[in-house]
Amino acid sequence: MENCDHNCEKCGVENCGSRIEKAKLNDRSKIKRIIGVLSGKGGVGKSFVTSLLASSLAKKGYSVGILDADVTGPSIPKAFGVFGPCEGEDGLIYPVESRTGIKIMSANLLLENEAEPIVWRGPLLGNLVKQFYETVLWGELDYLLIDMPPGTGDVALTIFQMLPVDDLIIVTSPQDLVSLIVKKALKMADLMNIHVLGVIENMSYILCPDCGKKIPVFGESHLEDFAKECGFEILGRLPIASENAKKVDEGKVESIVLDEMEEIVKVMEE
Repeated sequence: MENCDHNCEKCGVENCGSRIEKAKLNDRSKIKRIIGVLSGKGGVGKSFVTSLLASSLAKKGYSVGILDADVTGPSIPKAFGVFGPCEGEDGLIYPVESRTGIKIMSANLLLENEAEPIVWRGPLLGNLVKQFYETVLWGELDYLLIDMPPGTGDVALTIFQMLPVDDLIIVTSPQDLVSLIVKKALKMADLMNIHVLGVIENMSYILCPDCGKKIPVFGESHLEDFAKECGFEILGRLPIASENAKKVDEGKVESIVLDEMEEIVKVMEE
């Protein structure tokens, strides 16, 4: 429709051909809060941050699930060391559980060979994410984290229209180019009327192994100025650490301990 703002909740046009049908959770699942984790572009560590958030929440006793909506580039199963194919019954799919009980659903967990590519157009990808929400036996969750696809394109738009996302966390890195793209993500959230909890700056620095000094590998961050300009909260800054990358490659992301995550989780709880 002309002048469409993509928010079907506010639209009064009943016969709009672009109207998106809301996803409906199955009667054997109950989710208290849904948080999307979004980056304006790929390569900033969105899936890593999603994994850390889920692990940190689980360590505090919350029941947590991850819906991997990055269908064409799924990396959540690898980080947690889980494999498919998933099983199911009565039209429902059982998610795969991690070592600490985090329930995970990803396109890779449906494939016999996880290296097989999923070469689909946007509408099919969006519908698969909808099916994940509707047909996965999530049980009772305190938090469902959605690892969003990178960018602000068709799939992200469809997810925001179909799924009842409560809050959004945006992941960035210190480069100025990324900051520009984050502005697009913030504007998209505003357009869809989704509350932004704040921004996490990943790859913010490395710690000198000798003196412990924080070294900004990508140059000085301008996140404070950017936060004042756009009116968002800085949730935290995460370091670059080779040992953490190694643990992710080994499927042991749950063993990573970062003090910064404690403060981020407090904001999520509040």
